[in-house]
Amino acid sequence: MTAELVFSTRDLAQVRFAVSPMWEVGPSCRLLRSGRPDPVHRSWTEQVGPRLTAAGLDRGWLAELVPPAGYVPDFLNPAPTSPAPALAEELARIRATPAARVRQDLDRLGDEQGGLGPRSRALYAEPEARLIRVTEEIEAYWELALAPYWVRVRGVLDADVFHRSRRVAERGPGHLFDDLHPSVTWAGDALRLARRRGSLSRGTAGPGLVLIPSAFSGPVPFTRVTPPDPPQLAYPARGVGTLWDPRPNTRSAALAAVLGRSRSRLLAELETPASTTELARRTGLSRAGVSQCLTALRDAGLVSAHRAGRSVLYARTAAADTLLAG
Repeated sequence: MTAELVFSTRDLAQVRFAVSPMWEVGPSCRLLRSGRPDPVHRSWTEQVGPRLTAAGLDRGWLAELVPPAGYVPDFLNPAPTSPAPALAEELARIRATPAARVRQDLDRLGDEQGGLGPRSRALYAEPEARLIRVTEEIEAYWELALAPYWVRVRGVLDADVFHRSRRVAERGPGHLFDDLHPSVTWAGDALRLARRRGSLSRGTAGPGLVLIPSAFSGPVPFTRVTPPDPPQLAYPARGVGTLWDPRPNTRSAALAAVLGRSRSRLLAELETPASTTELARRTGLSRAGVSQCLTALRDAGLVSAHRAGRSVLYARTAAADTLLAG
């Protein structure tokens, strides 16, 4: 089945890109819960999966609201109002979802999944109070699963937007959808989406279109149509296949002369986010020594810290990557 979304001149003028944290939360959560091997994200799932289980996030609110397949409640993906909203902004909009909207989405989820789980039923009964619990869990999931890797993920998403914006500037808006995805084509004044379940028309969609590159959405684009919001089209970002490739590290010897051998060694080891204990094990340094070095690196803006249950994960910042790559 092919759905068509017709564009007026006004709609074309309101086509825009956005990078959305929540469009990474849902798909990444689904990938982790699927348990299936993923050739692109295998290293990430192997690192994050055990943390998710240890924190109990594999059986919480998200486990019910993001099923292994099928519909995900639309209120979890509010339409971005800026090119790159922060997670806190999107969570505030989720908490502000009208009760009727929450229940409408849960009705659809229950119909597709053959019923709602206990947490989803509690959310249905008390949307305003329970949405606070949902967003608290999303924050915990973000810190554990995505925040330590966000510099890397965001780099891929931004590169995709840059590529497509440059294509529009060089070849015109008509070429925007040329290589977005094989199932997405432009013909005349309409965007065609192959294999989309359900109809799609301007009568059931808001104005314009928000295009959202995603690192975790998988091989198939997703749409969200909830007027009066503009329709959203989340598609696989270019370059996702190289997301977890080792990054250049050509200047560690030169940096050692400036930062010291221990600090430069820790920066090199943080190719993969790690805790103080793990870094001490890898490098042979004492935990106290590692902690002292990480504090200095964090104060210098070269390392970021992210709470993961009872421990803290440290990750390199974009500034550190630039230093190491030269």
